[in-house]
Amino acid sequence: MLRTFVAVNETGSITSAGRQVGRTQPAVTHQIHRLEKALGKPLFAGDRRHLNLTPDGEILLGYARTLLNLNDEIRERFRAPDIAGHVRLGVPDLYAAFLLPAVLGRFSRAYPQIEIELRCSRSVHLHAALQRDEIDVAVMTRQPEFGAATVVREEPLIWVAARDYPVSTQGTLPLALLPAGSIYRQHALDALGHVGRSWTITAVSDSIAGLQAAVYAGLAVSIFPLCALNQNMRRLGRADGLRDLPAMEIVLQRKPSGVGPAAEHLAQYIEAELGGSVR
Repeated sequence: MLRTFVAVNETGSITSAGRQVGRTQPAVTHQIHRLEKALGKPLFAGDRRHLNLTPDGEILLGYARTLLNLNDEIRERFRAPDIAGHVRLGVPDLYAAFLLPAVLGRFSRAYPQIEIELRCSRSVHLHAALQRDEIDVAVMTRQPEFGAATVVREEPLIWVAARDYPVSTQGTLPLALLPAGSIYRQHALDALGHVGRSWTITAVSDSIAGLQAAVYAGLAVSIFPLCALNQNMRRLGRADGLRDLPAMEIVLQRKPSGVGPAAEHLAQYIEAELGGSVR
């Protein structure tokens, strides 16, 4: 019932939820009614075409996702084959900090005999390390020169500033960016060029920590993936005189010489967990 409830919320449709969980429309409706009866509270408001969570439905959603994650983790743990090994995983620090902690935590509990060595660097350096067989698997921001790769997620790219930082629509915009060659940096400068906005780079850092420090201190505006937005920053947009930024493709690649069972299990697990897009 909880899985059906979450599916209805995520798809916004009884029909689409039915396809997702493999049930008919009447069966989905029946499960939602059973859940509401068990709780003694209505969970959705509106008609069948415009379903919105009630306040009680919003409360249940958090609990439902927690329980379903735990349920899936238990199934994965006891279904997991007895595989051991050492995997060298490369990932930019942005994704290591904001996308992968929960994923790697669940994987480690499901496969306790697989040891993960995490290497953080920019995507272009990780791709080069793959070609040299220095790492087994890499999760990276797609670059034109990477060739064939599995897209595991689309992550929106956004403008950010400190919560109390005043951003004028006129004048020169101070920027905190990754070094030259970064696709994030190029998208930022291209967007400013399209609106004819003047800019100056006041901070350059290879790491998310350096960019965050510049933003938090009110020294500059920066661009981050949406997953990195937190309570210390605010999202900027057209009202601030800034052009929308594209979504970035996050890809997964294995080293060209091939990987062993432990690395392959990790790669498939990441693909499954990060699959989909964020709006």
